[in-house]
Amino acid sequence: MPDVTQHVEDLTPRQIVDELDKYIIGQEDAKKNVAIALRNRWRRQNAPKDMRDEIVPNNIIMIGPTGVGKTEIARRLARLARAPFIKVEASKFTEVGYVGRDVDSMIRDLTDIAVNMVEKEHREEVQDRARELAEERILDILIPPDDDTQSRAGDGASDEPGFTVSDTDDAEAEGEQTSLRARTREKFRDKLERGDLDDREIEIEVTSDSQSMMQMFGPMGMEEMGVNLEELFGNLGGGQKRKTRRVTVEEAREILTQEEAQKLIDMDQVKEDALERVQQAGIVFVDEIDKVASGTRTRDEGGQGAGVSRQGVQRDLLPIVEGSTVTTKHGMVETDHILFVASGAFHASKPSDLIPELQGRFPIRVELNNLDEDDFYEILTKPKNALVKQYRALFRSEDVTIEFEKEGVSELARIAAEVNADVENIGARRLHTVLTTLLEDLLFDVPEEIPPGSKITIDADMVRDRLSSIASSRDLSQYIL
Repeated sequence: MPDVTQHVEDLTPRQIVDELDKYIIGQEDAKKNVAIALRNRWRRQNAPKDMRDEIVPNNIIMIGPTGVGKTEIARRLARLARAPFIKVEASKFTEVGYVGRDVDSMIRDLTDIAVNMVEKEHREEVQDRARELAEERILDILIPPDDDTQSRAGDGASDEPGFTVSDTDDAEAEGEQTSLRARTREKFRDKLERGDLDDREIEIEVTSDSQSMMQMFGPMGMEEMGVNLEELFGNLGGGQKRKTRRVTVEEAREILTQEEAQKLIDMDQVKEDALERVQQAGIVFVDEIDKVASGTRTRDEGGQGAGVSRQGVQRDLLPIVEGSTVTTKHGMVETDHILFVASGAFHASKPSDLIPELQGRFPIRVELNNLDEDDFYEILTKPKNALVKQYRALFRSEDVTIEFEKEGVSELARIAAEVNADVENIGARRLHTVLTTLLEDLLFDVPEEIPPGSKITIDADMVRDRLSSIASSRDLSQYIL
């Protein structure tokens, strides 16, 4: 298996599914389709130039109830591809002309995410060099430069060309002092690298962050005009302000390393790379798209008026998905090759209730299955981030060992499935509330009542004792969500 953090472009669709399987149980059709969509991006980049711009992404609609893995699939896909990713809820947007956010803001937010992502990568690339420069600044503070030797240049000079005896003495003295200072600096450098000076306090000059709040005072919606108030007004005071801080050497190393790294980063290049990444690899996950389908309007919501408003959101979304240019504070972003993944439960509506033009921009439709008891058991145990593994880690931090017997996990899965069937089906999210209810007393008792070094075993009897009465009572169902 290739190193997915370095060679994502080398992953085949089958290998992409294998990676998704580490975190997501079931939903094979959905994983297969998103794997193809990710691989198609690599294929497009390697297609002939005259065809490259003609190949558009196959946007996907995922249809399924809450808690079956729709959002997790899209999020894991984005992490796998190291691509800018944003999740938005379609119901939060309003038609142009109404109070609220317009659909263009999702692209602006996605671009901000990409800039932060690329800046972080550039910062990691220069981290070693930045650390070296930071240590040099610390050494300059510990061993200030001695300018007295330079002031003696020319002392004792005669009118005759060449050096006098006095000149030679001064030169030798200056050389000896410089050599001594160099040796002292190297000794301090060794101590600095060993950490012997970490607790020593020094004074450093750093950039004041007093202007970082500038954006907060802009009028609502100013970010939608593509105006960055911080950049616009940040230099009105005559450049960046500096202030003196007294910190330990260890703290100074981190502060100065970040400051030096910022100096080494070319922000123009960062923005250029980020815009390219958004345009070629960005992923937008539009959740609750069924809420803007015209079939969801009711008489209480205003009937036809509500339907028209929802259609307005769809029509505003259409050019973004089809391909248009959006103005951001970092530059112009073309959305032609951004991958859009939409999802919705479609309980009160169906995909055909979307306007026909928007339906045509989501050619791939995948229906996700409801999760059953067997799925819950696998979700609790198999994924890398399985809930059982998470709680083991939480207890381990208190030096307490907790073991889940197979029968205990099976009983947890059974109860979660039963509650979903009797109360409300919220999919795998039910596992969070069931486990929290099971373990809340134990988590409260650690470390006073359950001291470090203890071992706890979760078996089927304990699960039944703590959860069976709640699971069988509709009246108490609100206690577990």
